[in-house]
Amino acid sequence: MRWMRFFAIGGVGYAIYKYAGKIPRKTPDDPACADVRNAGPENMTTPPSSWSKVDEASDESFPAIDPPSTY
Repeated sequence: MRWMRFFAIGGVGYAIYKYAGKIPRKTPDDPACADVRNAGPENMTTPPSSWSKVDEASDESFPAIDPPSTY
């Protein structure tokens, strides 16, 4: 009984693996990736009234997971 459960879980894992391989990956040539703007308030459509070094570092590091080093 234990082996049947092991093989069933393995089969489900393999099916998920095969399905995930069929999902198309985004490439830099993909038009969906073209919506990224350059850092800085001069490249914003509505720039803020004040801009600090922390704001600049945060904007330059986006979309990084780590916070900017100026905190």
